Amino acid sequence: MSARKLGNVHPGAHFRDVTAVEFLLSAAAIRTAFRFPGHSSTGHLIKLAARETRSAVGTNTNLGIVILLAPLVSAITTVAPFRGAVSQALERLTIRDAQLVYEAIRLANPGGLGDAPEQDVRSEPTVTLLEAMKLAADRDMVARQYANGFADVFNFGVPAFTAALARFGCVEAAIIDSQLRWLAKYPDSLIARKRGLAVAEDVQQRAAAVLELGGIATPEGRAAGVALDRHLRSDGNTLNPGTTADLITACLFVALRENMVTPSAPFRWHVSDWL
Repeated sequence: MSARKLGNVHPGAHFRDVTAVEFLLSAAAIRTAFRFPGHSSTGHLIKLAARETRSAVGTNTNLGIVILLAPLVSAITTVAPFRGAVSQALERLTIRDAQLVYEAIRLANPGGLGDAPEQDVRSEPTVTLLEAMKLAADRDMVARQYANGFADVFNFGVPAFTAALARFGCVEAAIIDSQLRWLAKYPDSLIARKRGLAVAEDVQQRAAAVLELGGIATPEGRAAGVALDRHLRSDGNTLNPGTTADLITACLFVALRENMVTPSAPFRWHVSDWL
């Protein structure tokens, strides 16, 4: 949240109905749900975290984050290698997990939800949570992580973050650089839900153009990034790349869990021509 990501909330930029304070309060609120991993099912963790967030801030700030983190947290309690344990946690998901997650989604009421042809969240699920996520994987990047065993996080997102951390020497720049790389590789699901796939693909092309100019490593790339940030904020928050931010959070969790970065690593990116 503290990183000056394009189009997202951070301490220097807020939306009409949410600021960085709400995100901090939400992070504190879900601590209760995630404090004792292994004591509750994945679905229960997600439902409890959604309820605690709603109680704390009255709006949806972190549903995608919670849905991504819950199976990662559940995997911590096993002795298997972490990635294998994540796959095992996903295979253990039940219809009851799906029911609880559907309830959490209805409680959070995320923007641009729309209707699904099968297993719509407004109805009662008849399949496991993993099976439901597989049905949504072609239109939602969070669901896709369940369907593919978090392959995009482990194979793309975490290496992108750690490579940027080695290159720039600070966490904030690594987050911003990896955000651009996520946006250039995958159309953001939240933008697609709110504005349509063509608009999400336009943002994808704009992010790729920033990288072609050198990304945040060059003055030209940074200028293009600042222009992209203005574009993403030009129509309320309908161009907010929120799913990409959720995926980066999952990458940070994995990087911390696997000791690829420490909480004490240098954070602030000291440049004069950024947001």
